[in-house]
Amino acid sequence: MQVVAGVDLGGTAVNYTLINAEEQFLIDGLQEHPARSKEGPEICLQQIVDGLHIAVEKLGLTMDNVAVVGLDTPGPASASGVLSAEGSTNFVHANWASYDIRENLALKLGKPVSYLNDGNAGALWGHFSLFGGSSGSTSISAIVGTGLGGGVIIEDNVVKGRKGFGGELGHVLIPYQSIRGIEGIVPQCNCGRVGDLEALCSLTAIEKTFLPYFFQKFPGHDLEKLGDIHKAAKAVRGLAEKGDPMCKEIFRVQAHALGVFFDEMVNTFDPDALIVGGGAIETSVEFQQWFISEIRAGMPEQRAEQADIPIHIMPNGDTAGARGAAVEALKIARQGGLI
Repeated sequence: MQVVAGVDLGGTAVNYTLINAEEQFLIDGLQEHPARSKEGPEICLQQIVDGLHIAVEKLGLTMDNVAVVGLDTPGPASASGVLSAEGSTNFVHANWASYDIRENLALKLGKPVSYLNDGNAGALWGHFSLFGGSSGSTSISAIVGTGLGGGVIIEDNVVKGRKGFGGELGHVLIPYQSIRGIEGIVPQCNCGRVGDLEALCSLTAIEKTFLPYFFQKFPGHDLEKLGDIHKAAKAVRGLAEKGDPMCKEIFRVQAHALGVFFDEMVNTFDPDALIVGGGAIETSVEFQQWFISEIRAGMPEQRAEQADIPIHIMPNGDTAGARGAAVEALKIARQGGLI
């Protein structure tokens, strides 16, 4: 049996999955191995290889059964997997600068390796979960976490762009001034832009912008009494789910930010579906439904032909990267007649 592997390299762990020619995933949940990416390329790549061997052997297979490996990592990186010369949070070791992680993993494994950044991989999994791999459909995914990732999938293919920055949805500017309840706010992203999606819809936005702003509107709130803005930001989602007025208001604003962003995407791509994923909506079904209803409420009025575009919650969010990487690798395997 020939299979394809998906490898999601995170800051502290590598997650693996396997998919067969019938598009069936052979690992249900997380299959993790320590990443050690901060220790440099040699140690990290060996960790990836060691963990992949473990994942394959647990299914009673060997590496001879693996036709292609799909890899995804955080960025910034080129479309082909060359990491930025300036490094990143996950690739702080000096030897990662301008490192071709895809090519070097392929050499180490002796197998073809495909590459996606983690946002695009998650978006591809969200798309695949709805439409499969050969539907000709188009979808837009926004993945809300510490930052804002995501991707654009056109006719089942990831939009990577000239330098790998296709689908950097977090840095798309939105008309945030139209969102009620945040008059006078100045949402600045870590990239330096004011008013992009990540500056409003991310955990970083809650810590950096929303809590300082809303503490003035809700004086004496328990989260302000914590005296630790970072811990307070992480507590907002849970309190919002329990109905805390301030925290729920923060999530309403984030939902409306997604609404005006998705409106831009609707009028650019006319997609078959909009998808929301990430830790921000790893909540109860009831809260997810409320959040989607608020996204709708934040969208400007649309043409009747566009108003029926569905908004979905991305399933299996914790395995999205590995699964998306595997879906991309499956395409490569099929094109090369390897599976």
